[in-house]
Amino acid sequence: MLTVLLTRHGHTDKSEPEQYLGQRVQASLTERGRRDAEALAKRLEGVALDRVISSPLGRAVETADILAVISGATVETDERLTELDYGAWEGLTVEDIDLRFPGERAEYDANPALTRVGGGESGIDVAARLSHFLDDLLDWWHKEPDDRTCLLVGHSSLNRVLLAVLLDVPLADYRRRFKQDWANLTVLRWESRAEGPLLMLANDEAHSKGLLGATWD
Repeated sequence: MLTVLLTRHGHTDKSEPEQYLGQRVQASLTERGRRDAEALAKRLEGVALDRVISSPLGRAVETADILAVISGATVETDERLTELDYGAWEGLTVEDIDLRFPGERAEYDANPALTRVGGGESGIDVAARLSHFLDDLLDWWHKEPDDRTCLLVGHSSLNRVLLAVLLDVPLADYRRRFKQDWANLTVLRWESRAEGPLLMLANDEAHSKGLLGATWD
């Protein structure tokens, strides 16, 4: 059995007003972001983590470092977990985008699978790199098909595309069908590779209110 714990990085110093951070805007966790990551770490204290894999972007690595302390695991980074490239939108708020690029956000909302946001990536582009990442992750599990648990630290759009790919949701709907709040907990479990994963928990933030333990079992 393979269990994948998925989270988004914590709240950052660029989160209010919220901007499209993408790949090139540098952002660090705020006190709130660190506190929420620490709450998630406390929730997972009794969970044995075989791997912790993070996006290489600073805000994700900072979150992963807090979470990895519970298991003593070394944080691995993988470029394929990097956030969607928002191109010219990066660092801009919704209001900025509507002023500078009128009509583009409506196009993105209509079909985020095909739209290359700000001239950057489309949902299809992100799904392609994630598919290769997931193949490698499942190959790792199959080499020693015992119970394995892996924690992934990603980003809002990245995580939602990942969920759409895994749960066979049309990619055009990834923004409408899924939500990924800061330092949430989403859990997927594979009994077999052929059958695909079962969604055990989605966008759960109960640890921020003190909930502890593997509540998805």
